[in-house]
Amino acid sequence: MRFLTAGESHGPQLTAIIEGLPSQLPLGKADIDPWLRKRQGGYGRGRRMVIETDEAQIMSGVRAGRTTGAPVTLVIPNRDHRNWTEIMSPEPGGEPRKKALTDARPGHADLAGGIKYRHKDLRDVLERASARETAARVAVGSVALKLLSELGVQGANHVVSLGGIEAAEGFDWDRLDAIEENDLRTPDADAAARMRERIDAAKVAGDTLGGILEVRFRGLPVGLGSFAHYDRKLDGRIAQVCMSLQAMKGVEIGRAFDQARVPGSAVHDAIAYRDSTYVRDTNRAGGLEAGMTNGEELIVRVAMKPIATLMTPLPTVNVMTHEASDAARERSDTTAVPAAGVILQTIIGWVLADAMLEKFGGDTLPELQERVAAARAYEQAY
Repeated sequence: MRFLTAGESHGPQLTAIIEGLPSQLPLGKADIDPWLRKRQGGYGRGRRMVIETDEAQIMSGVRAGRTTGAPVTLVIPNRDHRNWTEIMSPEPGGEPRKKALTDARPGHADLAGGIKYRHKDLRDVLERASARETAARVAVGSVALKLLSELGVQGANHVVSLGGIEAAEGFDWDRLDAIEENDLRTPDADAAARMRERIDAAKVAGDTLGGILEVRFRGLPVGLGSFAHYDRKLDGRIAQVCMSLQAMKGVEIGRAFDQARVPGSAVHDAIAYRDSTYVRDTNRAGGLEAGMTNGEELIVRVAMKPIATLMTPLPTVNVMTHEASDAARERSDTTAVPAAGVILQTIIGWVLADAMLEKFGGDTLPELQERVAAARAYEQAY
């Protein structure tokens, strides 16, 4: 599978085209729009989430509620575009235009992107570099999650740390489903209360907060990915897609950074054979060994830096005058950590769905399901 997204933060719409989906996959707005709402939720979000009420329009590749095998086109209108029609017009106009951005914002793509593409109005960088782009990727990833669900694979995400406050160890699949979309996605109620207080204090101070997210998938067959080719190793592919998300600065499978500090006897998972199946009593590897899934739960942790747009701006330089100034301030969140978990779950889901099709193939969903079932039967008989 492959996909392409297009669109700017304040342009008329975001567009995504997905190619390579099998036919006969049940798919409709009800499979996509709830994920777009979840992306907009989470304690600490800003005013843009009030303006936009994201919904996907399926423009091609789906008929009568099922994919046809043709490319699927998804469109997400930007409601705020009505306030930016003149500013974002593709027609020729004077430079710099109204609301030109010339004070480069530290931590953003502004300065490096402006130099790379020779823009002095840094809005030409901001508009595409904005995390608004992730709405299109969530729409794409939600389609992948639908495909995985049809193959018996489930995913979940939660916050393990926010603003330096750590949630208690432990994971509960069932409790996560009960968390409100506009709250913090952590099943530790005590930690969640302290995180909210920390977010409120940061908002008053004009500051922002980062954190650590955990994404899990269960029901994956053994052998997704490869040990034979560096570019097909699943952990590498997962790391790449996570690091492609705005503000993500580190990825680990399982508890890799903690494991780097202890001996191997405390890291690797012993294998046993009980009740006619191979079992591991621990999952320190996080479900991946040598670039392949091993049948255990996949566990991915990702570190997100604090959002770079500060309401108390940092010093910078105006790229037109080269004089000192304060960084420009666009609308921003105090934190987007809970929302980032939703985005990460969907985009990791894309990597896993792609790996399923790579391993099992099939032009139709029934063919793919038959091949996955046969692989699961072989795992049990091995």
